[in-house]
Amino acid sequence: MNLALFDLDHTLIAGDSDSEWPKFLTQRGLLNEAHQRQSEAYYRQYLDGTLDIDRFLAFQLKPLASFERTELDALHAEYMREHILPIIPDKARAILAAHQAAGDVIVIVTATNRFITEPIARELGVENLIAIELEQDEAGNFTGRPSGVPSFRDGKIVRVEAWLAERGETLASYEKVFFYSDSHNDLPLLSRVSHPVAVDPDSALLAHATRQGWPVISLRD
Repeated sequence: MNLALFDLDHTLIAGDSDSEWPKFLTQRGLLNEAHQRQSEAYYRQYLDGTLDIDRFLAFQLKPLASFERTELDALHAEYMREHILPIIPDKARAILAAHQAAGDVIVIVTATNRFITEPIARELGVENLIAIELEQDEAGNFTGRPSGVPSFRDGKIVRVEAWLAERGETLASYEKVFFYSDSHNDLPLLSRVSHPVAVDPDSALLAHATRQGWPVISLRD
């Protein structure tokens, strides 16, 4: 049996779900333009490899505490229709289907939070999701704070190994371990698996993948 790990943003979807969410809220008049500009600044830091994940999460998750969970779920349904469904490539669905047909265990491993990504994983037919976890109060509403180890850079390794340990497994339990990603931020986990695959990679990852002889593919239509 094989294990197929997938990054989400710019890998299985042709965009960034963490950036699209505040854009959606700004368009609805629920966040101001200053918040959107800061969100874009953090995204540029992510792209150039300088993102402070703790500072980013303190900023990005704070608006979630301003809404009841039922309000957020209703907003997310609109967000999915307008911002996410149009950027899911057919090739992404096809590669997931191929791994499913082969009987592989499929996991999405993302540095975006679970609230945003769980419905996307469900739409893609992927049951296993490793994402930024969110603290909730007794009523089930979000506090605006993360919980546990963020699944970002080396944190993806920590979270994948913890998920495997819960199953009584390690990476070595699988004949092949694939990891598909677009980002140089995922080099720690890409370097740990037996079958790393660069998907529509950024320039830094493309250069590294080329040096290492890793497969480079595109899932864009």
